Amino acid sequence: MLQVLSSAWALLLGMCLLMVGNGMQGTLLGIRGEIEGFSTLEMSIVMSAYFAGFLGGSRMAPGLIRRVGHVRVFAALASLISAVMIIYPTLTDVWVWTLGRVLIGFCFSAVYVTAESWLNNAATNANRGQALSLYMIVQTAGIVVSQALLVTADPSGYVLFVIPSVLVSVAITPILLSISPTPAFDTTKPMSLRALYGFSPLGMVGMFILGGIFSAQFGMAPVYGAKAGLSVGQISTFVATFFVGSMLLQYPIGWISDRMDRRFLVVITAAVGVAGSALGMTLGEDFRLLLVSAFVVGGISNPLYSLLIAHTNDFLEHEDMAAASGGLIFINGLGAISGPLITGYMIEVVGPPGFYLFTGCLFAALVAYAAYRSTVARPTLSDETGAYVPMTPAYTALAHEYAQEYIIETELESEKTENDT
Repeated sequence: MLQVLSSAWALLLGMCLLMVGNGMQGTLLGIRGEIEGFSTLEMSIVMSAYFAGFLGGSRMAPGLIRRVGHVRVFAALASLISAVMIIYPTLTDVWVWTLGRVLIGFCFSAVYVTAESWLNNAATNANRGQALSLYMIVQTAGIVVSQALLVTADPSGYVLFVIPSVLVSVAITPILLSISPTPAFDTTKPMSLRALYGFSPLGMVGMFILGGIFSAQFGMAPVYGAKAGLSVGQISTFVATFFVGSMLLQYPIGWISDRMDRRFLVVITAAVGVAGSALGMTLGEDFRLLLVSAFVVGGISNPLYSLLIAHTNDFLEHEDMAAASGGLIFINGLGAISGPLITGYMIEVVGPPGFYLFTGCLFAALVAYAAYRSTVARPTLSDETGAYVPMTPAYTALAHEYAQEYIIETELESEKTENDT
């Protein structure tokens, strides 16, 4: 871990600042939209636009990097992010915000691809697992820290939009001054959705469902908080709790997943997500219980993402893992685009509890489908499963390929050890 920090501290610091800026603007827009009088439907369109841009950026970024290089892509897109964040309070129009969110999503996706390629270059086979863990921790910590900054100024003014703009601008400095560009790279083309479904129906369906759950958390949680009458401090704490839960429960769930049938674990964890959603829907007026529900829902959904990838890999040959991860990212992105739109409709019809009604229904659907798959296919024994690697939906295709390399290396080393003994 120390070796990774010493070789990639500038990159990790820059990524942390980027995540602070991204987390801040997402929550702030939900609060500011309520102040500006935007309807829930309008805000759901704005929030959904980020995931559309992110999905497009993750597919186009490798081509941009090959044409003009890492440094130019990173600097140009970070500058564009900074500019868009200043435009938000200047032009408070729903369609301007929607276009801005598309651009923000596209740019952040491409910036992540660039940063992840540098991280991959800085890591070695010996510390690849630690590098992945640090990357995930930095991403999550950045979002949590961003929520604390929301109480430093009035959300109806300009200051809170200036802070993430400055942070994104500053974030590129340590990276561009301390990291050498990596060689050009080629990413693996995604596996067809038909082939992916044939290998792992649960993995594909589950990732689509989780896309909706994750985008509801990241995009619509602040809108829910504003509609529920929470203060700015309460909204920031509420949003941060989702990500605290995801960071704390990743490793325990991963440890369990290596020791039991992963389909059964999907059923159990998704059922816990149903319970957490029910708690928020029925008793969310008590802020303490609302935080408990956020911790449970966030703590379950992000580990489920890693769990479904690990489950899918259990049915794949090593050479197919990277291609399958590309398909999983695409289907997760489609679910993410639809998540805020449906959540906004539910809040419009049911009121604020519609936020948790949506996540609860999706968790319940995952419980039902995972239970069904458990009855039609034989269980995967613990000694037949591959490694579980903590990942988040914010990872791009490059980080997924990076994770698959680590999984393959881990499995090959384990096989070699077994043969030697």
